[in-house]
Amino acid sequence: MLYQFSPAIQAGIEAGKYIPIMSQAGVPLSMVRHAAGPQAGQIAAHAIGMVSNNAGMAAMGLNPLTAAPQLAMSAGQLYQGQMTLNAVKALSASVATLQATTAVIGVGVAVTGALVAVNLWQTLKLRKDVKQMRLEVQEGFLNLHEALADQGEELLQHIALVAEDVEFKHHRTILVQAYGKFNKALNRLQTASTLRDVGRRNDEITAARNMLFDALADYDNSQLMEGISSAAYLRRRECVWAIEQAIAMTFQMQGEFSAVSDRLLSLDQTIRRDAVKVISDIKEVEELDFFFPEIHRIHDHDLATIAAWQTHVDWYQTLGIEELHQLSAVTIEEQTALEMAAVEPALELTDLPEYVYYKQAQDQSHPEAIRDSLLYLMNPDKRADIQSYITERAQLEGLSALTPENLQKATPLTVANLEYYFLVRDNAEEEESETLEIASK
Repeated sequence: MLYQFSPAIQAGIEAGKYIPIMSQAGVPLSMVRHAAGPQAGQIAAHAIGMVSNNAGMAAMGLNPLTAAPQLAMSAGQLYQGQMTLNAVKALSASVATLQATTAVIGVGVAVTGALVAVNLWQTLKLRKDVKQMRLEVQEGFLNLHEALADQGEELLQHIALVAEDVEFKHHRTILVQAYGKFNKALNRLQTASTLRDVGRRNDEITAARNMLFDALADYDNSQLMEGISSAAYLRRRECVWAIEQAIAMTFQMQGEFSAVSDRLLSLDQTIRRDAVKVISDIKEVEELDFFFPEIHRIHDHDLATIAAWQTHVDWYQTLGIEELHQLSAVTIEEQTALEMAAVEPALELTDLPEYVYYKQAQDQSHPEAIRDSLLYLMNPDKRADIQSYITERAQLEGLSALTPENLQKATPLTVANLEYYFLVRDNAEEEESETLEIASK
C-alpha cells in the first residue's frame, strides 16, 4: 500500500521537510510529520489518495469493490459532514450494484455470457454510473435492460428469464427488504453526523447500527446461499462485507476504536474464508475468467483498504492528548483534500491491471496453477504448506535457489507454477514406476 500526497507535500517529503508517519509495527500511515524546525515531530498533513502496488501488477489508485477508502484515510476518526456522506454513498452504491448483478447471474448455474456481462470491469462501470446518477437504484436493484442494453438481445432475454424464476423471485423479495433496512440505516447515520448534541448523536448511531444488524441478518441468511452458483454466492457475500464495514463505521463514529479493530479483524478473516470457498469450487476456465480478476481486486484493494483502516485505528489508540489535538487541527485543514480520495479513476478495460496480469498468467501457466494461485493469495497457511513441499522437492533435485526465503518473496502464481511443475514430475515418476512394476511381472 502506498499513499499519494499533494504535490507540495510530496516535494517536501523528497526534500526532507516532511517524514512519513509509521505505525508501531513499521507500517506506513497516511500522514507526515514536520522533520525539523519549531514544529518538528508534529503532524503536518494527510495523504490525498491510496495506491495499490502489488507484485506482478501495475500500480493504480485504490478502487475496491466493497470497501470505502475514505474510512481507511480517516486516521482513526470519521470526519463529520462530507466525509460521512462520502462513506455512506460509497457503501450504498457498492451494495446496490453488487446486488443488482445477481439478477443477471441468477440462482442456479451461471451462464458464461451472464458472467461476462457482470465481470469486474462491468461491475465497476455500473457502480460508477450509479454514483454519477446515470442509473437509478430502485429497491436495491437496477434497470438492467437499460444498463446492459448494449450487451445484446440474448443477454436481455436471459435477464428476463431470471426475473421470472420462482426461486430468484423469493430471493429478490428478501434482498429488497434487506436493502431497504440498509439504506434507511445509512440515511440515519448521515443525519446523526450533523447532530451537535453528543447524547442524541450516539443514540441515533446506535439505532442505525441496530438496523444494519437487521439488514446483515437478511443478507447473511443461509437459505439465500443454498444451491446458488459460486458467482452468485460471491456477490451476495460482497454485500455482507460492505454492511460489516458500515457497522464498523458506526463504532468509529462513537469513538469505540477497540470494537472497530475487532470487527475489521473478523471481516478480514470472513473475506478470506468466503474467497477460498469460491476458489475451491472453480471447475471451468470460464469461471476463472470471472473470478481471477475479481479475487485479485478483492485482495489488492478491499483487503488492503481494510488492513489500512485497522492500522490507522490501532495507531490512533496509541496517541497522547497533544497528538490528538494535532490530528484534529490537520483534519480540519485537510478535509477537502481527503474528499478527493473518494473520486474513482477513469475505467478502461485495457487499463485494469487484473486483466493484464490474467492474460500473462494464461500465457505462462496451466489453468489448475492459475486457480491454485488464488488459493495461495487468500490463504497464507495453505501457501506455507505448499512452499514446504516445493522446498523439499527442490532439495531432492539439487535446486538450491528455491529456498524458503526466496519462495516467500515469490508471487502466488510463481508458487503455484512451481507446485504444478513438481506434481507433474512426481506423477510421471509414479507412472513410470508402475509401468516397470507391471513389466517385471
